[in-house]
Amino acid sequence: MESNYDLVVIGSGPGGYVAAIRAGQLGLKTAIIEKEELGGVCLNWGCIPSKSLLKNAEILSYFNRADEFGLKMDNFHADYSVAIDRSREVVDRNTKGVAFLLDKNKVDHIQGTAKIVGAGKVEVTPDGNVIEAKNIIVATGARPRSIPPLPIDGEKVITSRESIVLSDLPESIVIVGGGAIGVEFAYIYKMYGVQVTIVEMLPRLVPNEDEDISAQLERAFKRARIDFLTGAGVTAVDISGSGVTVTVDKDGTAQTLECDKVLVAIGIQPNVEDLGLESVGIATDRTGIIVDDKMATNVAGIYAIGDVNGKMPLAHVASAQAAVAVETIAGMETQPLDYTYMPRATYCMPQIASFGLTEAQAREEGKEVNVGTFNVQANGKALAMGENFGLVKLVVDAKYGELLGGHMIGPEVTELLGELSMTRILEGTVLELGWAVHAHPSISEMLKEAALSAQGRTIHM
Repeated sequence: MESNYDLVVIGSGPGGYVAAIRAGQLGLKTAIIEKEELGGVCLNWGCIPSKSLLKNAEILSYFNRADEFGLKMDNFHADYSVAIDRSREVVDRNTKGVAFLLDKNKVDHIQGTAKIVGAGKVEVTPDGNVIEAKNIIVATGARPRSIPPLPIDGEKVITSRESIVLSDLPESIVIVGGGAIGVEFAYIYKMYGVQVTIVEMLPRLVPNEDEDISAQLERAFKRARIDFLTGAGVTAVDISGSGVTVTVDKDGTAQTLECDKVLVAIGIQPNVEDLGLESVGIATDRTGIIVDDKMATNVAGIYAIGDVNGKMPLAHVASAQAAVAVETIAGMETQPLDYTYMPRATYCMPQIASFGLTEAQAREEGKEVNVGTFNVQANGKALAMGENFGLVKLVVDAKYGELLGGHMIGPEVTELLGELSMTRILEGTVLELGWAVHAHPSISEMLKEAALSAQGRTIHM
């Protein structure tokens, strides 16, 4: 094993492996240390396998609506264990792809647990080898958060980590948390016939989204018969019986929910323990490792990217931070990341996609805004697909037409985020977005129509 590197990356998720590959491209002698599988949580236990399961659920949703499409079948059966197996095959292909890319870019992959033991020194166990590095990037990610009323046993009370490989479906499940993870698993389980109840402490599902988007999702979930309680908190769980009894407080009144399993999806906490951060005096707070715009910690030569720094826990944010950190190390000029305009995507059905300010946030900042909207029901492609539920909403500066926020719910709307991001980066306005000719019929026409709506010129609604 080599012992001297320009850069050592600790963790191989979408932050870590992207950092290592970019460093290799720039000619830095690089090693990446990973204690589990390449790809981190996102590739192995999160983003990728969940999207595989969501695709299965989407296909199943059409079988559940077979009469609408003139399809008849007898003795139909959906085997969830096969869906799990397919998701693991997708994961395996992706991990092999990461390994190939690391090797292609001459990055050394070291299996083991890393600990910073001094300035520019990283110990790898169980071998006990100490590697010297001019620079270190910490990319150890985060893990599901737990709270005292919800002790996780991995059997009856589980996290997304256990849920992503759970091949035996429960008859009923309570999902605590109505954010992205919660609503995605709610959709998957419901499509496979599980009785689902979501419990969300805040007043609405997907509470970080624009209020109009939350309202649309709640209507869609009611149509799908996914139960939910908002403004409600779990105060206790009892796993002593054959199932689980969940005690919920809503508006000061206690009620109980009976189920087979509880999925805890209430956020994440950074993996900062046992890294040796204290040995070199790296500063942390409750959100994780403290970094500046260059992803640098308070200790020279040590950087932190991805969920471990608590800036914004999204895979693509980790990858963007990776490029900033490595290019800074290589002496290149970088631009600070604007987290307000990072794209955000949720892959339940209907999908949710957003970036920028919500209407409420824009008004709270004292901005004078116009709002452009377009209903998915008025889009020909969506109607042809049989997916005619949703909304596109653009929040626009009233004076200049600048795009302040984009909020969408509907079929494949996550694929529309790139156009909004590019419009913003190129300092475009709804005038240009409305000018742009979009193919017909296409889902993307909804962006053009919403842009026209913000100008009082919408055509098809």
